[in-house]
Amino acid sequence: MKGFSIIVATDKKLGIGRDNRIPWHISADLKHFKDITTGGYVSGCKNVVIMGRKTWESLPANARPLAGRINAVLTANAGYSLPTGVMRFDCLHESIEYFCNTNAHNFGEVFVIGGATVYAEAIKDSRCYKIYQTKIDKEFSCDSFFPEIPDFFIESNKSPILKEKEIEFFFIEFLLHHIVS
Repeated sequence: MKGFSIIVATDKKLGIGRDNRIPWHISADLKHFKDITTGGYVSGCKNVVIMGRKTWESLPANARPLAGRINAVLTANAGYSLPTGVMRFDCLHESIEYFCNTNAHNFGEVFVIGGATVYAEAIKDSRCYKIYQTKIDKEFSCDSFFPEIPDFFIESNKSPILKEKEIEFFFIEFLLHHIVS
C-alpha cells in the first residue's frame, strides 16, 4: 500500500483560514500548490486531492473541480451534490484506503489538502509520509489551524525566504523520519 502527502499553507501560529476562507493571497503559493499537486505523476496517472466538504465549498466556483487532478470530497451526506467526476467519500480513512491501495487502482500521488479536521486526522495516519508546508512569516486572524507537526517528521527541504506583497514566506518539506534515516 502506498502512502499520501499533506499540503498546507500556514501563518506564524499555524492558522490556515478564517470563516472558511484563506486570509491571504500569495500567487507564488497558489502556483506552488498547483505545481506540487499536478506534477510528478507516473505514466499518465492523475494525482488525487482529498478535501473536506468545507474546503471544497471554499474553492472559487470557477476553480471547482481542481483541474488536472482527481478531486475527492469528504462528507457523510450521501445526498451531497457534486459535479460529475468528483468522488465522494464518507471519511478520510475510506478515501485513503481507496486511493492508496495500489493493487486495485492506478492513481498518481495522493494529497490531503484540508481543512483543519481532515488535517488533524491525516497527520496521525501512519500512511502519511510527507508534508509540504508554506510557512508565512505573519500572523493573521484565523479561526482554523493546522496541528503541530509531530517529531517523527523531519525537515528535508527548505526554500529561501520569498516575498510577495510585503509578506515573507518560504516552502518547507517534512518527511517521515524513517524514510530519511
